[in-house]
Amino acid sequence: MRVDDYRCTARRDDRPYTEVHDSFTIAYVRRGSFGCHARGRRFELVRGAVLVGHPGDEYTCTHDHAVGDECLSFHFNAALADEVVGGEWRTGALPPLGELVVVGELAQAVADGNADLGLVEVGIWLASRFAGVGGDNRRASREPSPSDRRRAVTAADWIDANATDQIELDDVAGEVRLSPFHFLRVFSATLGVTPHQYVVRARLRRAAQLLATETCSITDVALDAGFNDISNFVRTFHRAAGVSPRRFRQLARGDRKILQDRLAPRL
Repeated sequence: MRVDDYRCTARRDDRPYTEVHDSFTIAYVRRGSFGCHARGRRFELVRGAVLVGHPGDEYTCTHDHAVGDECLSFHFNAALADEVVGGEWRTGALPPLGELVVVGELAQAVADGNADLGLVEVGIWLASRFAGVGGDNRRASREPSPSDRRRAVTAADWIDANATDQIELDDVAGEVRLSPFHFLRVFSATLGVTPHQYVVRARLRRAAQLLATETCSITDVALDAGFNDISNFVRTFHRAAGVSPRRFRQLARGDRKILQDRLAPRL
């Protein structure tokens, strides 16, 4: 396995060009956003989304709506990809999913030297979780217009900046000057998740960051991430991570038995 902490410097007016995946790849978008054309489909990737690559497949990245994206990219050789994921690899993208964002944020904490695990270990866990949600990349049959795609990405950026506050659908729709009904359709069709799902997963990202890198109490983590109901936070996080917030923190601090238990069914 190879791991790259990639920072894109492309600008909006740069001409896109075709690239080729050289490995089985899972790239976690940790900051910024960008577009991707692959296998006749168009994706907009925002924070928490995942770019997926298969060796030899072509793709084109665009930056019509944003610049400065950063990804933590895991590249697997064929033997490891087959062992962990099997035949479920395909070029494309997945929207921000709870099962992946919590592991993606843990991986970033490891890459930054703030968690006591190895990147290979967390990369295998990310791949095993990817295998479990691989069918969740459904997109609307009708492609949103370029202006609507731009509005959806702008709205996601606004949610990221305000996720710890109380957010109503009308608030976000107003930010991009759409009716709530039309905004809901545009956002879901462009990004693959509803605005509410994106809010929850933005909060999960924040919670995973705090659990992996800070020593504050679980209650403080929940409140800081935007969860006002502690029991709801514990349930939501456990459902996404497969472990409780407390166990997730223990894992980040080097309790490999927890990770071994998560990977045992796959390996």
